[in-house]
Amino acid sequence: MTPDPLVSTAWLADRLADPAVSILDATWFMPGSPRDAAREYAAGHIPGAVFFPIDEICDHAATLPHMLSAPADFAKAVRRLGLNRASAVVVYDADGLFSAPRVWWNFRAMGHAATFVLDGGLPRWTAEGRALESGWRRSSHGDFKVSQPNLNLVRDLEAVRRALAEKSEQVIDARPAARFAGETPEPREGLRRGHMPGALNVPWSSVVADGALLAPNDLRLAFEASGVDLAAPIITSCGSGISAALLALALARLGRPDVAVYDGSWTEWGGRADTPVATGSG
Repeated sequence: MTPDPLVSTAWLADRLADPAVSILDATWFMPGSPRDAAREYAAGHIPGAVFFPIDEICDHAATLPHMLSAPADFAKAVRRLGLNRASAVVVYDADGLFSAPRVWWNFRAMGHAATFVLDGGLPRWTAEGRALESGWRRSSHGDFKVSQPNLNLVRDLEAVRRALAEKSEQVIDARPAARFAGETPEPREGLRRGHMPGALNVPWSSVVADGALLAPNDLRLAFEASGVDLAAPIITSCGSGISAALLALALARLGRPDVAVYDGSWTEWGGRADTPVATGSG
């Protein structure tokens, strides 16, 4: 396998019958969306794909949305999806590229490096006239285990506080510019407007075109235009850890697979009274 975190539709089409390749539909929609990810999966998905419910395979003890599961709980859940320790995992979503990177990051945080995102996702697959199947696919139990979690890819609130105070790691916020600046409200009630003082803003939409990541040189320009030092340590953040993982995927494509995600993101930071908030563009 290539170190590139993406695989092409042609690559996947050639391996649909390969038992060593597990395909996950990780479609997820923002709060308030009228779309239903599970219903869309049942209506049509890539043959062999099973549905990965982001809001169910998570830490149910947490008060924040879809926080990373404990390793044993994650392993138990994905075994039920039929995944094995030796599986090469390919993740996609119905938007092309939005929520799939979150599941890619989940698996990598659990130490499963052989995890990839389908370039262009379901829209590219269907635009190329490739087959779909409908219904609800259930697989026999796999033997997936988590032996060595890579928790260097995860940051919590206190780690982000330290990074900002000590300027030891750059914090990049993937939310749209108007939300970062505090000009528009958050989609979740009860959150303050604005951003973490010292954070940089690279809206996730600035690294995506037509449901796919930009070419590497264009990705590099998008990060550098926002003042990101691509050689220095990086933490990504967003509203609830979904598009933060998309930025982590983009940075992995630029040779930075070590980038960490702030799991609680703005839902945690902006929902507290003891965290500083700034407004404006920077």
